[in-house]
Amino acid sequence: MRADEYIPYHMKELCQKHHMTKYRLSQLTGMSQTALANIMTGASVPTVLTLEKICDALGISLAQFFTAEGGFPDLTEEQRELLKEWDKLELKEREMLMTFVRSLEK
Repeated sequence: MRADEYIPYHMKELCQKHHMTKYRLSQLTGMSQTALANIMTGASVPTVLTLEKICDALGISLAQFFTAEGGFPDLTEEQRELLKEWDKLELKEREMLMTFVRSLEK
C-alpha cells in the first residue's frame, strides 16, 4: 500500500481503535475538522509536522504509525509487553495508570 493510501486508512483505523472522533482529534491537534477530513479521505497528504501532531494526539510516535500492528520499533520485549497491555486500557484507566507512574518518579 502506498503512503497516500496508507495514511488515511491507518488514521481512520487508529481513531476507531482509540474511540477518537474527528472533533476530538481536532481539539487535540489544533487542526480544523475539515483539514483532518481531507487527510482521512485522501484528498490531501499531511506534512511530516502535521502527521507528528496527529500521532501525538493519538499517543503514538511516527515510527509506531508506520509500523505494522503490534510492532514497536526499537523497544525491549518488556517495553513491548507494557505497550500491548496499554493498548487494551480505556482512556480513564490510562489516566489512572499515568498518575500512578508519575507518582513513582518522585
